Amino acid sequence: MEQMNGKYADFEGLRERAVALRRAGLSRRQIRDRLHLDNNAILNRLLEGEPPPEWTKRPNAKDDLRDRARELRLQGWTYDRIQVELGCSKSSISLWVRDLPKPERRRTTEEAAAIARKGWEERLRIRDEERRRTKATAEQAIGDLSDREMFLAGVVLYWAEGAKDKTYNRRERLQFINSDPNVIRLYLRWLEVLGVERERLRFRVSIHESADVIDAEEFWAGLVGVAPSAFQRATLKKHNPKTSRKNTSEAYHGCLTIYVLGSADLYRRAEGAWYGIVGGATRQTD
Repeated sequence: MEQMNGKYADFEGLRERAVALRRAGLSRRQIRDRLHLDNNAILNRLLEGEPPPEWTKRPNAKDDLRDRARELRLQGWTYDRIQVELGCSKSSISLWVRDLPKPERRRTTEEAAAIARKGWEERLRIRDEERRRTKATAEQAIGDLSDREMFLAGVVLYWAEGAKDKTYNRRERLQFINSDPNVIRLYLRWLEVLGVERERLRFRVSIHESADVIDAEEFWAGLVGVAPSAFQRATLKKHNPKTSRKNTSEAYHGCLTIYVLGSADLYRRAEGAWYGIVGGATRQTD
């Protein structure tokens, strides 16, 4: 097709052909292909005022929303306000009402801010719900762990958080420290799988000197199931008031260190299992 100065030649003739095809029941894509058009703006001008054929108006679940959006737009509602009212996207609203006149701005700055804030709060609520649903689904998918699975999980946990033996400082014993109660629970369950009796465990709290040591020991004692008197003397850390660390809130209980007496053989088993896990994982990628 000829072009002249960036515009299509014989525009009126082209429009007559496009309108005739539209009235014959062709879709926009069919008309575009039939007339070899590659410019949607030109196609819009050619079909201006021509309604689409009925067969292209496919019914869907959003018909009621679309009709309501058009009704609200005719009442002078903005995209933001319609979005909050109907809970649909702005892109859908724009598609549904783009042929309607733009309403005059009537709301105040405060009203606009309130509408925007309500919309943002609703989006945050939806995100939080999606976040909770994803976590809950993942949690339920785990189910019960076998002793083997528990053993492997504990080995990885220990190698990430536990004390390790060094060639320059031999420490072949299980010594674990963490501030997360759930991590402590998992570690204790791992020790059970290893067959470690509770009588072989020793506990010590490590905490900033500005915190409540007695309260922390009572907290950890309740978690591990021993009396606070069974704890070794707490390790106090110097508190620097210039840091941004929050060591004075009610949720702060310091860290719990768990020692296992006579655990050299268990440590060696854990280290060997760790390298077995690494080897098994890397062999699968070779």
